[in-house]
Amino acid sequence: MPAALDQNYDGIIVGAGHHGLVLGSYLQKCGLNILLVDRRLQYGGALVTEEATAPGFYHNLHSINHFHISETPWFRDLNLGDRVEYITPRYEFGQPHLDGSALIFGRDLEETLANVARFSKKDAQTFRDWNRKAEEITAKIFLPERFSDPLPQAEREALLSKSNIGRDFLAATKRQPFDMVKELFENEHVQLLFLFKISLFGTWLVDTMSKTSPMGSVIRAFDLQSGYQLCKGGSGNLARALFETYIAAGGRYAPQVELDKIVIEGGKATGITLKDGRTVRAGQFVASTLNVGQTFEDAIGRDQLPAAFLKKLENFQHTKWTIFGLHLALHEPVQFHAEKFDPNIRRTLKWSLGAETMEELLAAHQDVMANRVPEIVQFGSGPLSVIDPTQAPPGKHTTYAWHVMPRRPDLGGKDDATFKEEFSERILETWARYCPNMTRKNVIAKYVYTADEYTQQFPNMRNGDIFMGAFNAEQVMYNHFGYRTPVKNLYLAGSSGHPGGAISGGAGYIVAAIVARDLGLEPWWRPWDASEALSAMPEASHV
Repeated sequence: MPAALDQNYDGIIVGAGHHGLVLGSYLQKCGLNILLVDRRLQYGGALVTEEATAPGFYHNLHSINHFHISETPWFRDLNLGDRVEYITPRYEFGQPHLDGSALIFGRDLEETLANVARFSKKDAQTFRDWNRKAEEITAKIFLPERFSDPLPQAEREALLSKSNIGRDFLAATKRQPFDMVKELFENEHVQLLFLFKISLFGTWLVDTMSKTSPMGSVIRAFDLQSGYQLCKGGSGNLARALFETYIAAGGRYAPQVELDKIVIEGGKATGITLKDGRTVRAGQFVASTLNVGQTFEDAIGRDQLPAAFLKKLENFQHTKWTIFGLHLALHEPVQFHAEKFDPNIRRTLKWSLGAETMEELLAAHQDVMANRVPEIVQFGSGPLSVIDPTQAPPGKHTTYAWHVMPRRPDLGGKDDATFKEEFSERILETWARYCPNMTRKNVIAKYVYTADEYTQQFPNMRNGDIFMGAFNAEQVMYNHFGYRTPVKNLYLAGSSGHPGGAISGGAGYIVAAIVARDLGLEPWWRPWDASEALSAMPEASHV
């Protein structure tokens, strides 16, 4: 068999993250001959699980919790359940408080409502009323749209306006989520946990403070049936399963490939050139899962792009914050004072810690916006090895803290190493206010992983942008960057396209159907279609 880079292919995919692996698997199974290339030796992109602290302790350095993964169309189409296992925790979001109480959202509606009622009976009834709509909206609108090429705004709104739930959803998308949460709920603890659920990391409010929310993130706050899951053994196992699937389908993989340019001839993408001078040809398409700058400025060049597209490229917005990650190997699991109030806090997938009031939440947001290290420490976490014991040695445990941070905060003259050590200690001190055993005595080892480290490993996360594009109203749904490009036969299949960053597989899945149809191939799967889904909703009565 010829070496992977010494032959021609039907299609070349640049970037072996999860989008590239999903796209490659679909198109290889469609009968095309596909080459997947990556700069790194490792496949899977940010699906990274490493023994970063001590042997036998597995830490998911980038992607920890995956939204509704085992129910996605690509997970089912590719039979990934035969290669990787997902855990769906009963309790999804938890928030301990310094007064010893705790609020928990779980999968069971009545149990969750009872938890909310301990803080506000009125808020529990509000939750019940909205949950009725939210479960239907998520099933019939949110999830179908998540895995479909977004409809133009006018067409989408016309279809949504025909049904009662569509109109309810449309009304919610035109409101600021932050305002809606404050308006709907009276109890501050309830408000805080709702904001944690619908924002990306709880302490960062950009996506909840946009004037509109086209994706309808606020509706997700009331939905309990779909939610986050944990990949058994670590997120790297999803990468392994996807890679095995791609290779089993006959796909070729070339690691340690330094891309120079995407070859454009006669206005069409026809292959790639490498930094060592070699050229690999693609007879039918090239797809990039890199960020927009790497794809269009570095691999193509501005001189080959039309002026209107260059303006679009210049207006592309990146995420304006980064993550300070603290990963811990522990002797014993995290134990809360609040377990006396609700013992289930100990086994809830995602914790929100540190913000006791809306004022404190806003203070952290304002600090990051002003390029300051947040004065009030507040972070997301979770009991990974309690839910999945395979992620630590027998009897031992892992956990983490993800804290929002400016890319280049003012450190007051401190060097990076000193800052990382001191801020890690501040996180542990905050943790100890809620958890009596979160002391240095319980910590076997720690590993700090920040934008300084992850941008070296993943240059596509420009300036620490873990999502490769900001989640704001101007860049989601019908405003997303797009899959097709001004260059014929060149597609963009990464996180800059709908449904955006994080582990969704959406862009890879959607582009697979677009490429197949553009090439006149009959998809072997049934691609999800937003127009079909929205048209199927019963029309509202106008009595």
